[in-house]
Amino acid sequence: MTEPSRQERFSGTKDVAATLSFDVERLAAYLAARIEGFQKPLTVRQFKGGQSNPTYQLITPNHKYVLRRKPPGKLLPSAHAVDREFKIIAALHPTGFPVARPRLLCEDDSIIGTTFYVMDFVEGRIYWEGTLPGLEPKERRAIYDAMNQTLARLHGIDYAAIGLCDYGKPGNYIARQIARWSKQYQASETEPISEMIKLSEWLPAHVPPDERASIVHGDFRIDNMILHPREPRVLAVLDWELSTIGDPLADFTYHLMQWQMPATGGLASGSLLGHDLHALGIPTIEEYTATYCLRTGRPAAPNMDYYAAYNFFRLAAILQGIIGRVRDGTAANANAAQNAAAVRPLAERAWYFARQAGAEN
Repeated sequence: MTEPSRQERFSGTKDVAATLSFDVERLAAYLAARIEGFQKPLTVRQFKGGQSNPTYQLITPNHKYVLRRKPPGKLLPSAHAVDREFKIIAALHPTGFPVARPRLLCEDDSIIGTTFYVMDFVEGRIYWEGTLPGLEPKERRAIYDAMNQTLARLHGIDYAAIGLCDYGKPGNYIARQIARWSKQYQASETEPISEMIKLSEWLPAHVPPDERASIVHGDFRIDNMILHPREPRVLAVLDWELSTIGDPLADFTYHLMQWQMPATGGLASGSLLGHDLHALGIPTIEEYTATYCLRTGRPAAPNMDYYAAYNFFRLAAILQGIIGRVRDGTAANANAAQNAAAVRPLAERAWYFARQAGAEN
């Protein structure tokens, strides 16, 4: 039997998992009293995609909405901050930056059991594979250019002018991220990985200086955006859980991991490594970086090997956190357990780039 593609596994909705269900009538009554034009009855479906915060489609007779919530049960410190997601979406929406229209934030756990927010459902395309199967080369190139332009635009927004002065600390972003994810990795560890230990020591000792501070998305990748149904245009950027104020180059180089991802441990479908990019119409990592630098007024993107090591370490820690939630029974995605096979290859890839940047065994 052929293994289902990433597109097939993560696209669309399913019945709400029993562990993530709630009183639909109670939610409907709450929303009807607070969202203008909200009509009952309410039907709820759960999106297949999304690893961290359970995400639901709310279907009413005249409108569709999306609900994002904290998962129930034992949670890692500072994780699942859906209130922060709502705050940044609410700040960005008036600027015209592509995000869904925010509707409300509810911090009353008595409604569905945990904090949640509601935003409009955006109709469009979500691609789960970087090679964009089924498209023509010129379509792929145009979509990649739209992604590049969207991230450059985000990094150019004056976060203070839109009320996000208190959204994060502008200095020492990388060092704080390394400390945070090292702690979360240790709290979720299920087996020792020597590369993660070495990286947690080497990375903080070699942090490059912060050149700029901007809004960083924290998880900017192709499957975290909704594209126009027919045009190469980003309609909404999704999943702002890891957003803050920080180093934009760290955010951009995280996005570049798609070009560098190892094709092992279940990671191949999200990787461009080994593909004929010219034939596909997808820019090379060098071309893509040069375009971003041009759009953001940078002469170059320095310390690329260090940033790659940092980002692969960070992603390994994030996935290990999901494995920890599988262990603790709070994972939001039926495919979450598969991440166990990915952590070691990511750690090995991170250590490869660390050695490229000067680390010694």
